[in-house]
Amino acid sequence: METAKLQQLRSAARAIRVGVIEGTHAAKSGHPGGSLSIADILAYLYFSEMNIDPANPTMADRDRFVLSKGHCAPALYAALANRGYFPVEELTTLRKIGSRLQGHPDMTLTPGVDMSTGSLGLGVSAAAGMALAGKAAGKTWRVYTVVGDGESEEGQVWEACMFASHYKLDNLCLILDWNGLQIDGPVAEVMNPTPHDKKLEAFGFHVISIDGHDFDAIAAAFAEARTVKGRPTAIIAKTVKGKGVSFMENQVGWHGTAPNDEQYAAALAELTK
Repeated sequence: METAKLQQLRSAARAIRVGVIEGTHAAKSGHPGGSLSIADILAYLYFSEMNIDPANPTMADRDRFVLSKGHCAPALYAALANRGYFPVEELTTLRKIGSRLQGHPDMTLTPGVDMSTGSLGLGVSAAAGMALAGKAAGKTWRVYTVVGDGESEEGQVWEACMFASHYKLDNLCLILDWNGLQIDGPVAEVMNPTPHDKKLEAFGFHVISIDGHDFDAIAAAFAEARTVKGRPTAIIAKTVKGKGVSFMENQVGWHGTAPNDEQYAAALAELTK
């Protein structure tokens, strides 16, 4: 990847991480750990991959994005704000009464949100439905959905995968955020859903496994996904929960805990140095 492009993406990912910290600190609640782990994926999607227009959020032929792990809305909001859908300053209104940025994405409130999510497992079904609708209408737009690894314990995720494969939804790209931790502890100990790759292949997906923080790998995976015909693609992205803030990395306690004033200052200092 060209140096200038790489720097742009790193800058966007850093801005998303800063937005996550700003929002959860201001709200005194939220989910920073899993939001930080998907910052690089969202940076690539919103600043390189997807056909979107912040000035026209409902553009008919736009690509669609569904955050199936809806509790990680702070990352999505930060991506949208830094892409120009609404002012970055609005991120500090997260979860406040009257704010457009509620604890989970709401398509009726927030510019750029294509689907309301929050109840885990449902987002993949919505994304598959969007992809089928696009196919039926003869459209060329693509649908992307980010699914949590803990979320993949939900049976509906696999029903949606079966649906996507049956209808040959090659315009659907599922990204699994494999950070290894969920609210109650290590995913493998709570309810081990692995091996994801073999399961997704058995369900008819073209599967790509990558380092979810390596922009060259991310770019190559999405490029490969575009070449796949007759079946959906799943990108298994190995990530670090809390990525970018050293004291949050790989710490399950940061799944749903907001930083206090001291932690907020330390996190921002690390992200902006």
